[in-house]
Amino acid sequence: MIGSSIAWVSVETSDEWFAALLRLLTLADYNTRIVILGTALLGCAAGVVGSFTLLRKRALVGDAISHAMLPGLGIAFLVATLSGGDGRSLPILFTGATISGLVGAAAILGLRSTWRLSEDAAFGIVLSVFFGAGVALLGVIQSLEAGHAAGLEGFIYGKTASLSWMDLMVIITAAAVALVLCTMYFKELALLCFDQAYAETQGYSKWWLDGLLMSLVVGIAITGMQAVGLILVIALLIIPAAAARFWTHRLSRQVLISAGIGMAGCFGGGMTSALLPNLPAGAVIILACATLFLFSLMFGGAQGLVWRAIRRRQWQQIMLRQHLLRAVYERAEAKTTEPKIVRESEVRIEIADLMISRSWSRTQLERLVDGAQREGLITRIGSQVALSKPGWVQAKKLTHQHRLWEMYLITHADVALQQVDRLADDIEHVLEPSVIHELERLLQGRTAEVVKSPHQIPEPS
Repeated sequence: MIGSSIAWVSVETSDEWFAALLRLLTLADYNTRIVILGTALLGCAAGVVGSFTLLRKRALVGDAISHAMLPGLGIAFLVATLSGGDGRSLPILFTGATISGLVGAAAILGLRSTWRLSEDAAFGIVLSVFFGAGVALLGVIQSLEAGHAAGLEGFIYGKTASLSWMDLMVIITAAAVALVLCTMYFKELALLCFDQAYAETQGYSKWWLDGLLMSLVVGIAITGMQAVGLILVIALLIIPAAAARFWTHRLSRQVLISAGIGMAGCFGGGMTSALLPNLPAGAVIILACATLFLFSLMFGGAQGLVWRAIRRRQWQQIMLRQHLLRAVYERAEAKTTEPKIVRESEVRIEIADLMISRSWSRTQLERLVDGAQREGLITRIGSQVALSKPGWVQAKKLTHQHRLWEMYLITHADVALQQVDRLADDIEHVLEPSVIHELERLLQGRTAEVVKSPHQIPEPS
């Protein structure tokens, strides 16, 4: 059951439970279809709009605007009731909420630009003042005879179970408008989020684009009042967009993933509330979105904690293998008096000697040697190792790059010779071509002038 409007059939056997679950999954009941489809479309539109507000660093603007709509609801009810009309008419209430929300959005922009207040201060002022005014108006309404049955509190916490066909049509219209506008102005909104100054140089008005984005937030907040309420609608604007950031770095993909997470959260939350009738649907929908966020946080392909840990582990193994190859190469250089004619398999290095080069344990070194041998980079003969032909080529390149960094740190960073080797090991970025060219020249011209150190600077053979 979703709220009290969907008839719930008591199930006592597993067969009845599966039958009820099948009815839910197939959306066999009319009211279930209305609730699930309505909330799913709302989650889709909120995910798309929320992606832009998140990148615009205005994720909480929806919270401020949603709270700013509460006094509009109260004023609309009072005006309609005192003039003899129906104060509970949804068009009248939504009109008042829209006007109040737009006034709140304009107040945020005005406080930021005219009085130079920070965004968080502007959000806090608008949220607290408007919501306080709304609560005061609700108190006045409750003192009226017609106010007891107004049901305005439902807009604060949501009335998911009471969604009607008319509400579904409103959600479909609002979602369609939001998706069409975001598609039409995708490039402009992307420029506003990533490079506002460049967008203005291209002739796009920052005020107009900000106003469009604020209007979309107002539209989603108004549409979400019936489903999850003014307080929880902000979660639909933030959670799916934030979760999508863990899966991709491209805006187009993020928008699609955010829309999908919003739909999945609303669908799953609605289904869960239907199976557990004592749970309010709006809160369960937000919890379902939060579950998807936690899953994305852990397993997101772009920035998820698990994959980041795996990639970090893989990179550490690559770095350790590169250090091993370079250590073998440098030992091979030290064992010959004519390094220019050294060949890959001519010089064998004792494994015990490699432990002196770095702070490796015997177990770690054995594991590194075995891994390099499996990849065909090292040949092991008893307690000795030698570089294979591919290993020699790779080790020579790595040693050359390392010495370029040593030369850079000595000539450009004024680093002490005792610290050059360790600092060069820690650097992972690639030098610019112009810097590499200069270091190549220095490396070839200053061989005889470089002070002797444990790691020789001359060109590797």
